[in-house]
Amino acid sequence: MADDPLEDFTRETFHDDGTDRPVWRSGTGPAVVVIAEFPGITPEVTRFARRVRDLGCTVVLPELFGRAGRDVHPDAHGRLGTVATGARAAARICVSREFSLFATGRTSPVVPWLRALARHEHERCGGPGVGAIGMCLTGGFALAMATDEVVVAPVLSQPSLPLALGRRRSSGTDISPSDLAVVEQRCAAGLQVLGLRFRSDRHCPDGRFASLSARLGDAFVAIELRDEAANPEGIGPPHSVLTEHLVDREGAPTRAALEQVLDLFRSKLLA
Repeated sequence: MADDPLEDFTRETFHDDGTDRPVWRSGTGPAVVVIAEFPGITPEVTRFARRVRDLGCTVVLPELFGRAGRDVHPDAHGRLGTVATGARAAARICVSREFSLFATGRTSPVVPWLRALARHEHERCGGPGVGAIGMCLTGGFALAMATDEVVVAPVLSQPSLPLALGRRRSSGTDISPSDLAVVEQRCAAGLQVLGLRFRSDRHCPDGRFASLSARLGDAFVAIELRDEAANPEGIGPPHSVLTEHLVDREGAPTRAALEQVLDLFRSKLLA
């Protein structure tokens, strides 16, 4: 394991409504916004982004927390390095107040900036629209971004906000009622939303996908995997479907889930 130098990416800054944030870009073609999971843009996340790029898309990775390219595995920087990386990312999340960690029925404050980024990339890259995928803490951001019509392929990978403390939070998603109503209307008009999780994942409990299915109907395509499908060498219990716990082997359930995500981007952005 080693840090990713991101030599095939360019680092830019995107400004909207008084806020500047770093953005990493690579590739050509219609844009897909890849919003990294905790603790940031790890080599596992960039590996996934390159798979999307190789479809013929521009991948756009906003740096919301963590250090881009940092490998979190103990083999790379030792156990203390892993803990320190997580602690720094957690501190940034808590201080920024851009994430609705506990509130139900509330879209995280960072989402308007992400929608503006999606509109900017659509204008810049062209195509029928923009794809968006959030993972873990950012999983629900892709759903909230889909209130904007430029987002035509939203993917929620193990969406983990609000933190699942209590029944209400376990069934809720970090999106306001008004935003969810807009997404419902778009789903009725043909939008498809893809969701991925492991069935035992306490950070993305059963009730969360059940609620989304009830609200969005058949437009919400839920991919729920058995624990045995997770990479046993991944850090922690089964959680990160497309990165840490991916078994990237033909015939593996997680590989099939990855292919469904890539097929969604291919069909909505490149057909």
